[in-house]
Amino acid sequence: MRANELNSEESANATRDLERGFTLMETSIAMLVLMIAAFGVVSLFAYSIRYNSGADDRAIAISIAQQQLEQIRSLGFNNAALAVSSGTVVVPVDTVSNGRTYRITKTVSGSNNDINGNPTLKTVTIRVDPLSPGWAGFPVILRTMRAATVTGTY
Repeated sequence: MRANELNSEESANATRDLERGFTLMETSIAMLVLMIAAFGVVSLFAYSIRYNSGADDRAIAISIAQQQLEQIRSLGFNNAALAVSSGTVVVPVDTVSNGRTYRITKTVSGSNNDINGNPTLKTVTIRVDPLSPGWAGFPVILRTMRAATVTGTY
């Protein structure tokens, strides 16, 4: 009976030696590796949030520029709002849309002058710059050309 107890006790010790588990050092290294991976994922989320916000700002800026161009397209060629200027005209200085502030710059330049020196072709450029922080891109610039309905010399 005593021999059976010794054999079962030895086999229990041998089993415990095989199933001893992880050491504190192995656990610490595993936690460090997981923490580094988690920091990478967190920085990826911060990056994507910032650039999604920038894409939203750009979409709003494009919408504002398109609205300005549609207003200009509805005007006649000789309208005072389409007067050719040598400088840049800022109209209006600030526009707030969706809680963000944008600056709209309108430039009208003329070319292809007739015999009286009046332009028969006008190029209208609309530039929308964000003034709010968080912009992740360049300004939006839209350009259109308007032609006078006059007959040229042939």
